[in-house]
Amino acid sequence: MFVEAKNVSKAYAQNDAVFQALQNVDLGVKKDEFVCLLGASGCGKTTLLNLLAGFEHPSSGDVRIGGEAVTKPSALGVTIFQNDSLLPWRSVRKNIELGLEAKGLAKREIRSISDQYLALTGLTAFEKYHPHQLSGGMRQRAAIAGALAVSPEIIFMDEPLGALDALTRMEMQDEILRIQKSQRKTIIFVTHDIEEAVFLADKVVVMTPNPGRIKCVIDINLGNQRDRTSSDFLALRDRIFAEFELKPSEHTEYFI
Repeated sequence: MFVEAKNVSKAYAQNDAVFQALQNVDLGVKKDEFVCLLGASGCGKTTLLNLLAGFEHPSSGDVRIGGEAVTKPSALGVTIFQNDSLLPWRSVRKNIELGLEAKGLAKREIRSISDQYLALTGLTAFEKYHPHQLSGGMRQRAAIAGALAVSPEIIFMDEPLGALDALTRMEMQDEILRIQKSQRKTIIFVTHDIEEAVFLADKVVVMTPNPGRIKCVIDINLGNQRDRTSSDFLALRDRIFAEFELKPSEHTEYFI
């Protein structure tokens, strides 16, 4: 496996008590695989993402990327959060070029790479715009372009579409899936939306809370072209609803 968590637990001290966020989690992610961590608030999915990305350390257990122990954020990965984290005083192009500048690349190479990812994300016509001039979906595309520009092997995504309206969210799901398949990136994606997980993932990791555990892992064998209305899609969606002991008509605020 490319990314691994073995018997990972995470506890936090809270006043005189201990909160067990994760307990005995085992997870393996293959190279170029798209994995969704799915569950309601409080199930530990963001905690697990932060452990895999190196922002936190497990209380016990082992986290590895490419066979190497994760002790800090890996140079192999980048993280995209729900808030796009674009710098407001930089244009779209300059935000995309930020990581390339940090790598010390020549100006001509930086320009060439940013041209490529502006085109890939459909932002070429908006290269001189600043974040406040863009829609939420366009800002997230710019954040994704900046992440891709530094050529990471892994992209960690923590509910990156959570703040978008329903139609923009579906458009961005299409965009992320297209980019992942064309760029062959390993993506670990946190969501509480069942249909989003089925649409995007090669594998859905169903998590349950108190403490956070992996209940099951479901392979999504739908190919590269996803149809939200197909019988196969709906069958997988309903199977995941069943894992949460819900029916599709019983959506809660956590399962949109």
